[in-house]
Amino acid sequence: MDLEIITPAAAIEWRCSDGLVPYEDAVAEMERRIAAIRAGAAPELVWLLEHPPLYTAGTSAKPEDLLDPARLPVFKSGRGGQYTYHGPGQRVAYVMLDLNRHGRDVRCHVWRLEEWMIRTLARFNVTGERRDGRVGVWVVDAGGREDKIAAVGVRVRHWVSYHG
Repeated sequence: MDLEIITPAAAIEWRCSDGLVPYEDAVAEMERRIAAIRAGAAPELVWLLEHPPLYTAGTSAKPEDLLDPARLPVFKSGRGGQYTYHGPGQRVAYVMLDLNRHGRDVRCHVWRLEEWMIRTLARFNVTGERRDGRVGVWVVDAGGREDKIAAVGVRVRHWVSYHG
Protein backbone atom coordinates (compact mmCIF):
# COMPACT_ATOMS: atom_id res chain seq x y z
CA MET A 1 0.00 0.00 0.00
CA ASP A 2 1.17 3.50 -0.79
CA LEU A 3 1.38 5.99 2.07
CA GLU A 4 2.09 8.86 -0.30
CA ILE A 5 -1.56 8.95 -1.37
CA ILE A 6 -2.36 10.50 2.01
CA THR A 7 -0.70 13.77 0.97
CA PRO A 8 -2.74 15.10 -1.96
CA ALA A 9 -2.12 18.26 -3.97
CA ALA A 10 -4.75 20.13 -1.94
CA ALA A 11 -3.59 21.30 1.46
CA ILE A 12 -4.46 19.42 4.60
CA GLU A 13 -4.77 21.67 7.62
CA TRP A 14 -2.83 20.66 10.72
CA ARG A 15 -4.04 21.88 14.10
CA CYS A 16 -2.37 21.31 17.47
CA SER A 17 -4.43 22.35 20.49
CA ASP A 18 -2.81 23.47 23.72
CA GLY A 19 -4.29 22.30 27.00
CA LEU A 20 -6.93 19.64 27.50
CA VAL A 21 -9.89 19.59 25.11
CA PRO A 22 -13.14 18.19 26.57
CA TYR A 23 -14.28 15.17 24.57
CA GLU A 24 -17.73 16.63 23.90
CA ASP A 25 -16.13 19.76 22.40
CA ALA A 26 -13.87 17.67 20.18
CA VAL A 27 -16.79 15.60 18.88
CA ALA A 28 -18.82 18.74 18.13
CA GLU A 29 -15.88 20.26 16.24
CA MET A 30 -15.31 17.04 14.28
CA GLU A 31 -19.00 16.90 13.33
CA ARG A 32 -18.88 20.50 12.08
CA ARG A 33 -15.65 19.94 10.20
CA ILE A 34 -16.64 16.72 8.43
CA ALA A 35 -19.85 18.39 7.23
CA ALA A 36 -17.79 21.31 5.90
CA ILE A 37 -15.27 18.96 4.23
CA ARG A 38 -18.09 17.05 2.56
CA ALA A 39 -19.62 20.34 1.35
CA GLY A 40 -16.25 21.48 -0.01
CA ALA A 41 -16.26 24.44 2.39
CA ALA A 42 -13.18 23.48 4.45
CA PRO A 43 -9.90 21.64 3.91
CA GLU A 44 -9.23 18.22 5.37
CA LEU A 45 -7.85 18.34 8.90
CA VAL A 46 -5.43 16.47 11.15
CA TRP A 47 -6.12 17.69 14.69
CA LEU A 48 -3.66 16.84 17.48
CA LEU A 49 -4.90 17.28 21.03
CA GLU A 50 -5.13 15.86 24.54
CA HIS A 51 -8.23 15.04 26.56
CA PRO A 52 -8.85 15.05 30.31
CA PRO A 53 -8.96 11.48 31.71
CA LEU A 54 -11.79 9.49 30.10
CA TYR A 55 -12.67 6.32 28.23
CA THR A 56 -14.22 6.12 24.79
CA ALA A 57 -16.27 3.08 23.88
CA GLY A 58 -16.06 1.88 20.29
CA THR A 59 -18.69 -0.18 18.54
CA SER A 60 -17.12 -3.46 19.78
CA ALA A 61 -16.93 -2.39 23.46
CA LYS A 62 -18.67 -4.65 25.97
CA PRO A 63 -19.65 -3.21 29.38
CA GLU A 64 -18.11 -6.20 31.19
CA ASP A 65 -14.70 -5.38 29.67
CA LEU A 66 -14.42 -2.13 31.63
CA LEU A 67 -13.21 -3.09 35.12
CA ASP A 68 -14.15 0.14 36.94
CA PRO A 69 -16.77 2.03 34.90
CA ALA A 70 -17.37 4.59 37.68
CA ARG A 71 -13.70 5.62 37.80
CA LEU A 72 -13.76 7.91 34.74
CA PRO A 73 -16.38 9.25 32.34
CA VAL A 74 -17.19 6.87 29.49
CA PHE A 75 -18.30 8.22 26.10
CA LYS A 76 -19.83 6.16 23.29
CA SER A 77 -17.83 7.20 20.28
CA GLY A 78 -19.34 5.42 17.30
CA ARG A 79 -15.83 4.60 16.05
CA GLY A 80 -14.58 1.08 15.57
CA GLY A 81 -12.82 -0.80 18.33
CA GLN A 82 -13.29 -1.38 22.02
CA TYR A 83 -12.48 0.84 25.02
CA THR A 84 -9.67 3.37 24.79
CA TYR A 85 -8.26 5.46 27.62
CA HIS A 86 -7.47 9.09 26.84
CA GLY A 87 -5.72 11.46 29.22
CA PRO A 88 -3.13 14.18 29.78
CA GLY A 89 0.21 13.46 28.14
CA GLN A 90 -1.38 11.19 25.55
CA ARG A 91 -1.61 12.70 22.08
CA VAL A 92 -4.77 12.02 20.11
CA ALA A 93 -4.85 12.53 16.35
CA TYR A 94 -8.27 13.11 14.84
CA VAL A 95 -7.83 12.62 11.10
CA MET A 96 -10.62 14.07 8.97
CA LEU A 97 -9.99 13.08 5.36
CA ASP A 98 -12.27 12.86 2.33
CA LEU A 99 -11.83 9.23 1.31
CA ASN A 100 -13.39 10.05 -2.05
CA ARG A 101 -10.02 11.70 -2.75
CA HIS A 102 -7.82 9.08 -1.07
CA GLY A 103 -9.59 5.88 -2.10
CA ARG A 104 -12.83 4.47 -0.75
CA ASP A 105 -11.13 1.71 1.20
CA VAL A 106 -11.44 1.91 4.98
CA ARG A 107 -8.98 -0.94 5.60
CA CYS A 108 -6.41 0.83 3.44
CA HIS A 109 -7.10 4.08 5.33
CA VAL A 110 -6.45 2.32 8.66
CA TRP A 111 -3.27 0.75 7.23
CA ARG A 112 -2.07 4.20 6.18
CA LEU A 113 -2.76 5.62 9.65
CA GLU A 114 -0.75 2.77 11.18
CA GLU A 115 2.05 3.35 8.68
CA TRP A 116 2.09 7.07 9.49
CA MET A 117 2.50 6.22 13.19
CA ILE A 118 5.19 3.59 12.50
CA ARG A 119 7.18 6.09 10.43
CA THR A 120 6.73 8.81 13.05
CA LEU A 121 7.98 6.49 15.80
CA ALA A 122 10.99 5.58 13.62
CA ARG A 123 12.01 9.25 13.53
CA PHE A 124 12.38 8.94 17.32
CA ASN A 125 14.32 5.65 17.02
CA VAL A 126 11.33 3.64 18.23
CA THR A 127 10.36 0.53 16.28
CA GLY A 128 6.60 0.26 15.86
CA GLU A 129 5.05 -2.90 14.43
CA ARG A 130 1.70 -4.21 13.22
CA ARG A 131 0.20 -7.47 14.46
CA ASP A 132 -1.78 -9.78 12.17
CA GLY A 133 -5.45 -9.70 13.02
CA ARG A 134 -5.13 -6.66 15.31
CA VAL A 135 -5.48 -2.95 14.64
CA GLY A 136 -2.94 -0.47 16.00
CA VAL A 137 0.81 -0.26 16.51
CA TRP A 138 2.92 -2.23 19.01
CA VAL A 139 6.41 -1.89 20.45
CA VAL A 140 8.48 -4.72 21.91
CA ASP A 141 10.82 -4.24 24.88
CA ALA A 142 14.22 -5.91 25.34
CA GLY A 143 12.56 -8.81 27.18
CA GLY A 144 10.21 -9.50 24.29
CA ARG A 145 7.11 -8.09 25.97
CA GLU A 146 4.85 -6.15 23.62
CA ASP A 147 2.82 -3.06 24.44
CA LYS A 148 0.32 -1.23 22.30
CA ILE A 149 1.66 2.27 21.68
CA ALA A 150 -1.04 3.47 19.28
CA ALA A 151 -4.70 2.61 18.92
CA VAL A 152 -6.70 3.29 15.77
CA GLY A 153 -10.46 3.78 15.85
CA VAL A 154 -12.08 5.29 12.78
CA ARG A 155 -15.56 6.30 11.82
CA VAL A 156 -16.54 7.22 8.27
CA ARG A 157 -19.58 9.28 7.32
CA HIS A 158 -20.33 9.90 3.63
CA TRP A 159 -16.73 8.82 2.95
CA VAL A 160 -15.21 11.43 5.26
CA SER A 161 -13.13 9.89 8.07
CA TYR A 162 -13.03 11.13 11.62
CA HIS A 163 -12.06 9.98 15.09
CA GLY A 164 -8.67 8.30 14.70
